[in-house]
Amino acid sequence: MAGSAIKPTPLLKDELDIVIPTIRNLDFLEMWRPFFEQYHLIIVQDGDPSKTIKVPDGFDYELYNRNDINRILGPKASCISFKDSACRCFGYMVSKKKYIYTIDDDCFVAKNPSGEQINALEQHIKNLLSPSTPYFFNTLYDPYREGADFVRGYPFSLREGATTAVSHGLWLNIPDYDAPTQLVKPLERNKRYVDAVLTVPKGTLFPMCGMNLAFNRELIGPAMYFGLMGDGQPIGRYDDMWAGWCMKVICDHMGWGVKTGLPYIWHSKASNPFVNLKKEYRGIYWQEDLIPFFQAAVLPKECVTVQQCYIELAKQVKEKLGKVDPYFIKLADAMVTWIEAWDELNSSEEKSSKQPNGTAK
Repeated sequence: MAGSAIKPTPLLKDELDIVIPTIRNLDFLEMWRPFFEQYHLIIVQDGDPSKTIKVPDGFDYELYNRNDINRILGPKASCISFKDSACRCFGYMVSKKKYIYTIDDDCFVAKNPSGEQINALEQHIKNLLSPSTPYFFNTLYDPYREGADFVRGYPFSLREGATTAVSHGLWLNIPDYDAPTQLVKPLERNKRYVDAVLTVPKGTLFPMCGMNLAFNRELIGPAMYFGLMGDGQPIGRYDDMWAGWCMKVICDHMGWGVKTGLPYIWHSKASNPFVNLKKEYRGIYWQEDLIPFFQAAVLPKECVTVQQCYIELAKQVKEKLGKVDPYFIKLADAMVTWIEAWDELNSSEEKSSKQPNGTAK
């Protein structure tokens, strides 16, 4: 029986970082211990940097607060949001791994209909390591999953699929609703477990939620900027939406795929709809202009890297959305600053700025 105590090496153990934004002690990690303990965590502490965040023993982690962000990025720290979970994207920037999984601290381990705990990270990795089908919809959903395949009529020339850049997971219990929907459906809970993974078709946008999300940082990392939100900004709760729209336009241009569906996490806590409405109301109004902008956005063929695509998108944001509100001029400038900061931190293997705060005991 002694052998049963040996933990199997998890998938991509040395190639994936888990990024968690937080303002509180990370007790929720105890529930995730069987799935996260062997991975490296990057914790981005929001709010008051003098507050001490407690992390359970046994986790290998590094923790960055606002003082660390300012020290590492200098003046370019202005592109990282404050008092908003958008600060998580700083973790993407300082990571040196190929893949990122990001999760919120109110997300617990979910169970499938058989009552078994769902290893969300393992499913995300399976999604990322298998191709996507953005050019032609397969009615049996993900044809690369066990027990599925391409259906009759699916072109053989497209069956190799496209490289998967992003895996977007879902949530049981508290749905990810906007404030008006929360207000009219305060008791609604998502109890439907749908055993499916779909590729979001090319040319189709979707609302990307950042609380259960994985991506290939090496491929799409520079596009995963969560914008300017929270303190000092006129908008909040659109950080992941903004990143999702920018990312999808760039993935479509580069020929990469985006998956949504499994895995589920258990979203434990509903946020205050009145506070959310105050954060969101401009976004709800603005998105009627934002969506047509992203639907019409075209990147020139000269854009062959994600950074080039993102800088071009920032230019179009300033030019076209700057007319909607001056905030978008500020946001476009921040997008450029983000890319400059990303390139500075990732242009070499210099890791001197990284100071791990915790190691596995």
